[in-house]
Amino acid sequence: MGLERKPFQGVFNIIRFNWHFYVIAGAVLIVLFIIKYFVPVFLQSVIIWLGILILIPITVSVLTSFYVYDYSDLYKLYWFSDLNEKKVLNVNAGFDETSAIIKHIFPKTDLTICDFYNAEKHTEISMERARKAYPSHKHTVKVDASALPFKNGVFSHVITIFSAHEIRNQNERILFLKELNRITELDGHIYITEHLRDFNNFLAYNIGFLHFYTKSSWLKVFENSDLYLEREIKITPFISTFVLKKNGNTF
Repeated sequence: MGLERKPFQGVFNIIRFNWHFYVIAGAVLIVLFIIKYFVPVFLQSVIIWLGILILIPITVSVLTSFYVYDYSDLYKLYWFSDLNEKKVLNVNAGFDETSAIIKHIFPKTDLTICDFYNAEKHTEISMERARKAYPSHKHTVKVDASALPFKNGVFSHVITIFSAHEIRNQNERILFLKELNRITELDGHIYITEHLRDFNNFLAYNIGFLHFYTKSSWLKVFENSDLYLEREIKITPFISTFVLKKNGNTF
């Protein structure tokens, strides 16, 4: 993934990686449009309203995606402290949009990139399409999410942006966070940036919000990983960054 983001790149990627949903919705709308001419007049309005009910959430989700990924300050990464001269780990699930940006904003960062994508565990078709569209950085380290190949306390900052939720099993997600805890230095920070399964994301993505996790679920994972929430940053009404620290466990 290059540094310069093109206009509408974010929303284009959402459609590109999830095109099957839009094809299905489009096919249903076409069928409804055709059927309308073969049913009694009193049913035509019902079909029209059904088409509208399908079209509205699609339109809202596309507009929200444009706002989040193309219009907002998301990729300015303003919530980080100065990462220059710091040893930083950026963790992705096979689709890395941020490492080049981090290196550009903080050119003196000692940045390590790792990818925990496992085709047997992480079966989302959108992830596979993203990986094909944007190959990983050549220096990316392939890792197992539950057994990271790094020494204890080696990183001052660990970053995961839209990746931790791809670990669908909660026990595995706890093991992953425990590993992030282990490899972070005593006074270091862990940043988890995610959509949440909340009202805002329901309005934006309808049933698609079920792909995300609730805040209470994340808090439980953090607690079980010996991490405490220092603060939550609302980057947009749809995205939170959890800033975490060790909860007294130095491993």
